[in-house]
Amino acid sequence: MSDSPADADLDLRLVRYFTVVAEHRHFGRAAAALHITQPSLSRQVRRLERELGARLLDRTPQGTRLTEAGEVFLPRARSLLRAAGQAAAAARAAAEPSRITVGYTTGVIVTPAVRELRRRFPDADVRTAHLRWQEARDTLTSHRVDALVTRLPFVTEGLRVTVLYDEPRVVVMPLDHRLAGKESVTLDDIADEPLPRVPDRLWDAFWRIDPRPDGRPAPDGPFIEDIEDKFELVASGQSLALAAGVPGLRPPRPDLTTVPLHGVEPCQVAVATRAGDNGRLVTEFRRCAEALLTGPGVVE
Repeated sequence: MSDSPADADLDLRLVRYFTVVAEHRHFGRAAAALHITQPSLSRQVRRLERELGARLLDRTPQGTRLTEAGEVFLPRARSLLRAAGQAAAAARAAAEPSRITVGYTTGVIVTPAVRELRRRFPDADVRTAHLRWQEARDTLTSHRVDALVTRLPFVTEGLRVTVLYDEPRVVVMPLDHRLAGKESVTLDDIADEPLPRVPDRLWDAFWRIDPRPDGRPAPDGPFIEDIEDKFELVASGQSLALAAGVPGLRPPRPDLTTVPLHGVEPCQVAVATRAGDNGRLVTEFRRCAEALLTGPGVVE
């Protein structure tokens, strides 16, 4: 391969020297600003001109002026130096621990991954934040948290999402319900039971299984805004509810019980980060989550 000017790899130090001379329009003043000698600065600028194959500066009795090639090169040189500085800053931010906030929703345990991240980066500021289910994704996309561990479904566009583990779905019901105490139930057993509705379309369809496998719509239940509202509706006999949980774990309230729901796909717990966010702490948290967050939490 030829070593022609077009093939030259620009030395950013030389580019910076040129921009300082162009700013001062005087080799002597530029050398003083750069804390180098004037002859050394002249040699470095000539070296850059040889690499480019074009004269950039002309000396005059009044100082130094840009040639036509210099006028063309100067804004691009400044842009090149800015881009290099931004790239270096981004690399340092990715390589040097600083701060990360991990968001999680009710019933999801992130402690093992957070503890391990703190062990690996003792100087980092590792924070956690409990989030309401309906605000979780927006909190991530608006940069209020840097990583999110929560249950699917949610809109994954613009995110990097990895499923960590499955959780079976259970039916939450009052202690005196006709199905309480059964080993398991199916959708046919609760076909006519109303289930709470939520504004989020994906969440509503998943947690009410709407439509049902045979195409019928799920019976409508009351609208809710919060998880506790769901449990209050169930306890008062106004509806049943589907939830994520493991049979045998303590129910969410002493006046409720859970029964496994067979024949439906499980719920999935996932870790999500913003697509393209490859910062060191974010990357390491994902690794910790995938290695350590491998089992279900409690009923939600």
